[in-house]
Amino acid sequence: MHAPPMPITDRLCLSETSLLTVDLSTLVQNWRRLAERGAPAQCSAVVKANAYGLGLEPVMRALLAAGCKTFFVATASEGERARAVSKEAVIYVLDGLAPGAAPRLKAAELRPVLNSLAEIGEWADAGAAALHFDTGMNRLGLAPAEAGAAADLMQQTAPALVMSHFVSAQSPDDPRNARQIDAFASIAKHFPGAPGSLCNSSGIFLPSNPHLDLTRPGYALYGGNPTPGVANPMRAVARLEALVLSTREIAAGESVGYDATWTATRPTRLATVALGYADGLPVRASSGPSRPPAEALVAGRRRPIIGRVSMDYVALDVTDAGKVKRGDWVEILGEDIGVDELAVRAETIGYEILTRLGGRCARRYVGG
Repeated sequence: MHAPPMPITDRLCLSETSLLTVDLSTLVQNWRRLAERGAPAQCSAVVKANAYGLGLEPVMRALLAAGCKTFFVATASEGERARAVSKEAVIYVLDGLAPGAAPRLKAAELRPVLNSLAEIGEWADAGAAALHFDTGMNRLGLAPAEAGAAADLMQQTAPALVMSHFVSAQSPDDPRNARQIDAFASIAKHFPGAPGSLCNSSGIFLPSNPHLDLTRPGYALYGGNPTPGVANPMRAVARLEALVLSTREIAAGESVGYDATWTATRPTRLATVALGYADGLPVRASSGPSRPPAEALVAGRRRPIIGRVSMDYVALDVTDAGKVKRGDWVEILGEDIGVDELAVRAETIGYEILTRLGGRCARRYVGG
């Protein structure tokens, strides 16, 4: 379970108005669950985008201590941050090899995920690298028809990893999954003995178990549901809380927030909370005529966001939440209100919620 909410006197600083708590023990539990599900494949960790917004350095340290040996980042600068955490970890850079970037990656002992024949040629004998083949995403990667040419170019240095990426692994019945698995099997024949990797978070849970030699979970590590439509096998890692700055009573007929998008139909008690879109709470989490708003946990009760989310503040209807007062803390995200639920109510995806979360919030790491 998450650590219980801290009393206000125990928080990082009495002047803080929002707090993001990252439970590193739960993160490790999620990684171990994914490692067990994908065994005997090695389980790596995707820590790009600052470990999905939760902090690359503390996340990496926790996973290294748990036994994770391989990490994926997006950019060279992320790779350099990761290398500063560990001299021994295997670190792959998903962006591949930008023109002229080989010396920089080599200096940091980073492994590019090579996405084209040109990148293979430029990397040459600079060190270990992965080959990425596009089996349906149409984003980055070598074409399957280029497998033979890629193998010829890498005769002197075998790839450390051959990989591709699922398009629709979150939908187990999507026929594209089977097509990609078959396409990758044909590609892999050109690289006998090279480890293979195909599974992202959702891929690990596909019934066909296409785990190969290395799995690459990202979203699920941080509490996102890799199996939409059924119960989430992961546990929430992040808890976002914010301070009640003020409360007030309004009469029926009065509006709340910019452009008066919400009007009270009864006498209503409001709480203004120190969180807004500058902190990663989407504007679409606001109440609207065609969708239910996002909610917050107030004294153990779910209460709706009302009016428009502004840059720094959001209003809650706390009429039925007991004696809510200035200085109380409310929970926007956590074990009870998960990242996927917040994303659905804000008409976005959990990945966006996590990676934009809490830029101005005080941060607290527990369980590491």
